[in-house]
Amino acid sequence: MNKIFIKTFGCQANISDSEQIAGILKNKNYKLVENEEEADAIIVNTCSVKNATQSKELHYIKEKSKNKKIIVGGCLTKTLDIKKYAPGVIAVFDTNSILKIDQVLQTEQDHFSDKKENRISAPIIRKDKSIGIISIGEGCLNSCTFCATKLARGSLRSYRIGDIKRSTEKAVKEGCKKIYLTSQDNGCYGFDIKTSLPELLNEIVTIEGDYIIRVGMMNPWHLAKILPQLLQSYKSEKIMKFLHIPVQSGSEKILKDMKRIHTVENYKEAVKAFRKKFPEISIATDIITGYPTETEKDFELTYDLIKEAKPEVLNISKFSSRPGTHASKLKQIPSEIIKERTIKLNNLYKSYRKDLI
Repeated sequence: MNKIFIKTFGCQANISDSEQIAGILKNKNYKLVENEEEADAIIVNTCSVKNATQSKELHYIKEKSKNKKIIVGGCLTKTLDIKKYAPGVIAVFDTNSILKIDQVLQTEQDHFSDKKENRISAPIIRKDKSIGIISIGEGCLNSCTFCATKLARGSLRSYRIGDIKRSTEKAVKEGCKKIYLTSQDNGCYGFDIKTSLPELLNEIVTIEGDYIIRVGMMNPWHLAKILPQLLQSYKSEKIMKFLHIPVQSGSEKILKDMKRIHTVENYKEAVKAFRKKFPEISIATDIITGYPTETEKDFELTYDLIKEAKPEVLNISKFSSRPGTHASKLKQIPSEIIKERTIKLNNLYKSYRKDLI
């Protein structure tokens, strides 16, 4: 199995993991190929966020395992028995076993661990040479009822500022013009090691070079704890005026049911503060339509919040029941109602986007 193709599904953190898998394998003298046909084996790096993505992943795995050796990693391996769905898969591994990828390929045996790896200085082969994706931590401090990523990636473990800075310097020296800081939740970065995201940013922007930093997603309740300091950090011209802050619902009741901790007010305050300080800022938010306990009134509150906040980017997800989560045990809302609410929200977004452009 000398020629390897890596197929990646999911977020920036998954792309970063795949870039590290590629770097580790190259160091072990494997040949990385650009298409499945050439490959002796395919490594599939999976995402566990949505049912639609899961269906695509399982279809891909089943199809390719008919005539290729398939090894499956990523978040889905902790939430689903992959071999039950695709018996042809030769091995699976989790997000805590990436440094063992050579061993997984050599032995063709599964590898799982509950101990987080320190991969901040692992070798990397970048998919896009102009973008340096830097993971600033693994796991999160949240317990959202709908999320399977927590089951896969566990609790927060932040990387140290010095290590992140060295990785960023390396990326800039290698020609990266954009630095994406990513993790499951950037807002709680450093809470486990007595530091914070603003402290990290203040250190990274001292790096010399021609680059800009894009800060990844942060949850509103963590953002509320660091808001004044973060506003200060964002003054740097090295930081892209972009904020990804997922509210998920405009109903306080649904936020409580989701165990989201933050309030609608936390979200509004953050949006208001960033818009006041940086009128040019682009704000992204995420909404889940059709959470099992969402009534028509709850949805209207979400609709009204988006109408008021007008985020420049709106990621709307129909509720997906994820295995192992609390929300998967609740009675689901009929799909036609979820579809109706999604269309209504989408139409609202389209209507105000015309005014923003």
